Amino acid sequence: MCKKLIMAAFVLFIAIAAKADEGQKVASKVEKVIVFLKGAQVTRSAMVNIPAGTTDLVFGEISPGIDVQSIQVHANGEFTILSVKHEMNYLGEELKAKQVGDLLARQKELRDKIELQNSLMAIYQQEEIMLGKNQLVKADNLTLDVLKLKEALDFQTARLTSLKEKQQAVTNQIAVLNSELQKFDKQIADLNRGRSTATSNIRVTVSSKNVLQSLFTLSYVVQNAGWYPTYDIRAKNVNSPVSIAYKANVSQQSGEEWKNVKLTLSTGNPAVSGNKPDLAPYYLNVGMYYNDPMRAVTRVTGRVYGTDDRQPIPGASVLIKGTTIGTVTDAGGNFSLQVPPGAQTLAITYIGYKREERPISAGLLNIGLNPSANQLNEVVVVGYSTEYNDNRQYAKKDVTGAVSEVTSIPIAVNKVENQTNVEFNIDNPYSIPTDGKQYLVEINQVEVKSGFQYYVAPKINTDVFLTAQLTDWNKYSFLSGEANLYFEGTFIGKSLIDVNNAADTLNLSLGTDKNIVVTRTLEKNLTQNQTFGSNKKETKSWIIEIKNRKNQKINLLVDDQVPVSQNSSIEVETQEASGAKPDALTGKVSWNFLLNSQEDKKVQLTYMVKYPKSQQVIVQ
Repeated sequence: MCKKLIMAAFVLFIAIAAKADEGQKVASKVEKVIVFLKGAQVTRSAMVNIPAGTTDLVFGEISPGIDVQSIQVHANGEFTILSVKHEMNYLGEELKAKQVGDLLARQKELRDKIELQNSLMAIYQQEEIMLGKNQLVKADNLTLDVLKLKEALDFQTARLTSLKEKQQAVTNQIAVLNSELQKFDKQIADLNRGRSTATSNIRVTVSSKNVLQSLFTLSYVVQNAGWYPTYDIRAKNVNSPVSIAYKANVSQQSGEEWKNVKLTLSTGNPAVSGNKPDLAPYYLNVGMYYNDPMRAVTRVTGRVYGTDDRQPIPGASVLIKGTTIGTVTDAGGNFSLQVPPGAQTLAITYIGYKREERPISAGLLNIGLNPSANQLNEVVVVGYSTEYNDNRQYAKKDVTGAVSEVTSIPIAVNKVENQTNVEFNIDNPYSIPTDGKQYLVEINQVEVKSGFQYYVAPKINTDVFLTAQLTDWNKYSFLSGEANLYFEGTFIGKSLIDVNNAADTLNLSLGTDKNIVVTRTLEKNLTQNQTFGSNKKETKSWIIEIKNRKNQKINLLVDDQVPVSQNSSIEVETQEASGAKPDALTGKVSWNFLLNSQEDKKVQLTYMVKYPKSQQVIVQ
């Protein structure tokens, strides 16, 4: 009896110790999220009842991918925070294993049914073979009984017909069962390669002399989050200012659900090193001159697909590495993205697949993503749908995240300029699920002063483009990103806002105008090839003719060029430029005209190139 009491006491002691080791569980709520260009800072809060003595407060349901060094805990009261510890919680994996086990059990039931149907098919086929082998054959010494023969044939026909109907029914049933089996295969594959269901805990050990209550605030940084900008630029006509809608594409896969949180978008990027660069000595030596053979690519298009099934992936994020320029794939997995000067690499991500990076080596790139064992592959609904934000705004949206029209009152945004970044504080609460999809948040909508000018470079293309020159755009803290262009209520294409290469005036192309006709022709009577001693001279004369067939006057900028010599033995002389002066470094020649309606204009560009006749020089 004494041993039993001792054993019971021991078990009770172990249970109490285990309970104490679990700590006091605290349910906290995500209150605020600051989303950086890469990463996010999450702030949680909870009101906690603290008993007297030393207590472990366990804040659960935390993202497993947090930066441990970034954890901060704030609380006020007559107690002491002894330690802060981060720990993983894998209990969710047990639920995932149970889900897979249940699916496997249901799969076995389906396979058993398919096996039964296959057995029935074999029986029906064997009976059909037996009927074929036992057909009536009349012997020479027997009298034919027509009535019995008819009865036998009728029986055989009826039985064969019944067998064929049963075989068709079995075939249909097997097809249905196989279709169901494939659904289970996909679901099991999703769970097996799905993101870990593990979470993490932040364990805060406190010591208090008295029972009290205090508000705890926790903050930490998660990596699997970020945003990039896109723009809608609208111009009603050439007499109105340009309207720019500044939007953020926000996504996160932190493992936490951000529901009705105070959202702030920051232009900061904690992933970029904060160390200042050191300039190393620049040494010269004899060697080969290296010229990058990769041609400059100004636009890249392509298709993103899964390598496991070769199917297109809609909604995949395609970003130019090191910039804020990006887009998402459409329903067919296709994308198109403008490339700024100097860009070298594309980064492609989608939930359930490994991140892929590709060099921008050509204008067409088809990219396959490999399934990841650590990500969750979800079905993306393709097409148009009505989405509601928490502030009850709605918009017609496609998978690219581009909103065609917003009819409600714009969201109030408070812009704060800090020393090293700019923050946009969104007044209305937002919900961003942990699904890796892009959620559109409007940052600002402004009207920018603009001048309009027509432009043509007839040496390259005789089409005349209407351009908008935006001034005072720097004060709106724009980042580099793609822009959807609308002119006179019509979508006319995409352009690129590249803040790294833009001057005080931002130029945007608004499409071509066929009512302005431009031609560039070679004047044959002034074009000559002459040889003088050891030198050769080639003269080219071009006539550029502009015809304004519009009902209003236009302001037109015409650009052409003369060749620029990079060899002392080659000389270039501009003989006629219709009043313009070529740029000494680039050879560019520009004319700016104000043409009235139905007015025509001609300019002439003539240049001579002199070079040794022993050399081959191509003059155009």
